[in-house]
Amino acid sequence: MSDRTPATNEPPRRRTLEAVSASLPKRYARERRFRLLGRLAVLLGLVFVGLLFLSIIANGYTGFRQTYLRLPVTFDQDLLDPEGKRDPATLRGADYAALVKKSLQAAFPEVSGRSELRELFGLVSSGAEYQLMDMVAADPSLIGTTQDVWLIASDDIDMVAKGHIDRDVAEGERRVNDRALGWLDALDQKGAVKTRFNKAFFTNGDSREPELAGIGGAVAGSFYTLLVCLLLAFPIGVAAAVYLEEFAPKNRWTDLIEVNINNLAAVPSIVFGLLGLAVLINFFGMPRSAPIVGGLVLALMVLPTIIIAGRAALKSVPPSIREAALGVGASKMQTVFHHVLPLAMPGMLTGMIIGMAHALGETAPLLMIGMVAFVVDVPHGFFDPSTLLPVQIFLWADSPERAFVEKTAAAIIVLLAFLIAMNALAVLLRRHFERRW
Repeated sequence: MSDRTPATNEPPRRRTLEAVSASLPKRYARERRFRLLGRLAVLLGLVFVGLLFLSIIANGYTGFRQTYLRLPVTFDQDLLDPEGKRDPATLRGADYAALVKKSLQAAFPEVSGRSELRELFGLVSSGAEYQLMDMVAADPSLIGTTQDVWLIASDDIDMVAKGHIDRDVAEGERRVNDRALGWLDALDQKGAVKTRFNKAFFTNGDSREPELAGIGGAVAGSFYTLLVCLLLAFPIGVAAAVYLEEFAPKNRWTDLIEVNINNLAAVPSIVFGLLGLAVLINFFGMPRSAPIVGGLVLALMVLPTIIIAGRAALKSVPPSIREAALGVGASKMQTVFHHVLPLAMPGMLTGMIIGMAHALGETAPLLMIGMVAFVVDVPHGFFDPSTLLPVQIFLWADSPERAFVEKTAAAIIVLLAFLIAMNALAVLLRRHFERRW
C-alpha cells in the first residue's frame, strides 16, 4: 500500500509543479514592473524636489549680493556741524541726504530739471544717508574732506545691474527709463559700479526698501522663540514620556491621555495659534508679537511629537536591560534613570530636533498671535516685538517690488539651510549615540 501511494500522488504533484513553473515568468515580470514603478516614483519625486530647489536657488542667489555706486562725497561742515563742536547729537541730526544729492549733481552736472533730478537721486538708496551718518559717527575727522564712498544703490538699479530688468524691452514697460540707464552706464564705464556680498541682508531688520531689508531681526526672533520652545517642550516631553511608559498604571485614564496625545499630534497648527490668542494674550495679557508667546505656542504644538518619539525610544530599549538592573537590586527609579533613559536618549534627542525643525517652519500659529507685524528693529530679548523667518518670508512674498522676489527666495534658502542642518544633526546624534543589541 505504501508503494502505491506515491504513484497515485505523483501526477497531481507534477501538475502542480508544472503550473507553478509556468506562472513563474509572469510573477517575475510583475515583480520587475513593480520595482520599476517604485524606482520611477522615487526618481519623479527627486526630480520635482530638484526642480523646486533649482527654482528657489535661481531666484534667490542674487539676494546675497548688492550693488553699490562709488561717488565722491564732500562732508561739508556747514551742513554737518556748523558750530564745529563735534557734538554726537548734532552729527546724528545733520542733513546727510543733501550730501548724497550734491554728490550726484556733481557727477552729472548736466542734469537740471526737477523730474530729471528726481530720477537722478533715485539711483541711490535712501539708506545711503545712514551710511554717511555711520561713517561720520565713527570718524568725525571726515568732516571737511572729500572721500570716494561706495553708496548702496536703489532696488531698481540693483535689479538692472543683476540682469533682472531687461534693457531690450520698451521703455514704458520697465521701471528704469533710458536716462537712468545712461547714467548707470556712465558710472559703470568709470568703474564706479560694483556688486558685492550683501552683509546687510544678514544684519538688518525688515524695511520698506528692498535693498535695505534683511533677515537679521527674523533670525534673532526665531532664536529667542525656539529657545523658549526648547526649554519648555523638551523637559516636559521627556518627563511625560517616562511617566506614561514606565510608571503610569494601565487603566482607562492613561488610555484616554494616550489617545489625546496622539490626536493632538494631528491637530492643525493654526488651532494652537487660536489657543495662544485666547489664553495667553487675551486672558493672561501677555505681549503680542513677543518671542515668549510664540515659544509657548510652538511648545504646545511640538509637545505631542516629543512625547510620542520619547515613548517609542523607551520601548526600543530591550526588556533584558530592565530585568538585569532589577535583578542586581536597583529600584524602579534607578533602573529607569540610570539604565533605560540613557539608552533611549538618542531617540528622544532625534524627536526633539525634528520637533524643533517643525516649529521653525511654522507660520500659521504665529499669524494668530500677531507675529506678522512689520518689525524694523532687531529684538534683544524675549519680550521685544519680533517676527520669525517663515513669517518674514510670508510678508516679503506679498510685496509687489521685483527686488523682494529675490529677497524671498534668499530667505527661503537660509530657512532650508537651517532645516537641513537640524535634520542632519538629528541623524548624526542618533548614529553617534545609538547602541545596537
